[in-house]
Order: sequence, then C-alpha cells, then structure tokens
Amino acid sequence: MPRTRTNGTSAIKPDQHYTYADYKTWPDGEHWELIDGKAYPLFGMSPAPRRRHQAFSGRLFSQLDRFFEGKPCSLYDSPIDVFLPEGDEALGDIDKVVQPDLLVVCDRSKLIDEGIRGAPDFIIEILSPGTAMVDQTEKRQLYEKHGVREYWIVNPETFEVLQYRIKSRIYGLPSVADLRQLCPVAIFEGLTLKVRAEDF
Repeated sequence: MPRTRTNGTSAIKPDQHYTYADYKTWPDGEHWELIDGKAYPLFGMSPAPRRRHQAFSGRLFSQLDRFFEGKPCSLYDSPIDVFLPEGDEALGDIDKVVQPDLLVVCDRSKLIDEGIRGAPDFIIEILSPGTAMVDQTEKRQLYEKHGVREYWIVNPETFEVLQYRIKSRIYGLPSVADLRQLCPVAIFEGLTLKVRAEDF
C-alpha cells in the first residue's frame, strides 16, 4: 500500500490497514506494532520507555534468564518481532506484529530469522503511560485469541501485576499480585519473580 507523508508528521496513518510488508519499509527511527492491520506506536507518544520501566524489565529479565539457562525454552526481550498469523499466510501478509517487553517461547519451530512466528508461552508487558491502554485491551485480547498461555501486565509504579492464564481457551479474570512478594509463574514449575522496592 503506498504511503503518503505530510511534512513534520509520521508517514503512518491511523485509518489505513498495514501488513508486515509495509512495516519493513518504515523508517528505522519509528517504532510501531501492528494489531489487525492498525499501527500503534510502540512507546506511545514518548520517545523511549521511562527509566523505571527499563529498570523493571532488566530485573525481571535477569531472573528469567537464570531460570531458563540450560532449559529448552528461549527468553527474549524487546525489541523482537512476534508475528501472530491467522493461518499459513506469507510473512509479508501478516497484520499482527508486536514487540512484548519480555517473552518466553518453548516451541523452537516458532523461531525464525525475523523473530517469532506464533504465540509465545509467556509474555510480560510493563505499563508505560503511552501504551497502558493497548496493553490492557487490544494486546490482552490478541494474546488470548492466539493462545499465549500466561500473560502478565506489570505496573511499575504500584508493583501490581495482573496475571492472565489460559483456561478453556480464554483468560477470564486475572489474578492480582504484588511483585514485592514472590509471584509464581503458573506454567513453569519452580519459577517465581520478585523485585525489591528499594531498587527503584
């Protein structure tokens, strides 16, 4: 689909349908996700994630990295493209491409050169002011539809985490926990995550 640019604005328009083929042509300095062909700015209107967001991401990543060392599941942090196709469509035709803050994928057949094709087993999104609504609505629905087994939404200001788990193909109501306490990841026996308030 041809793109038009207005001076001083992004070339991406909110009322158009995009696919990964379009996404690949966008400038390196613009960071986007695609949900049902609609482009969402990865950081909202902010130029980059805030310090607290990044601190949470780093601390959670280090705990996950220790747990999965030597195990068959693979851990990744943003930026990495996760493609969520409806079927066997070509990569360029996929209109759902997201970059979760943290993800774990255990099916190695989903690992492709461009990123991950198919639903990860576990995803963590850390809320930012510009993306909080999308993380809690469009992305939650997307992850549920595509079978992400466990999805956490972390609030770095309150330490609260909403824990969604697939049961009978739907998430249902989330469990609510405090990351200052040990929080078990239900789908991985023995994995718990925790952060120290004094580190922030």
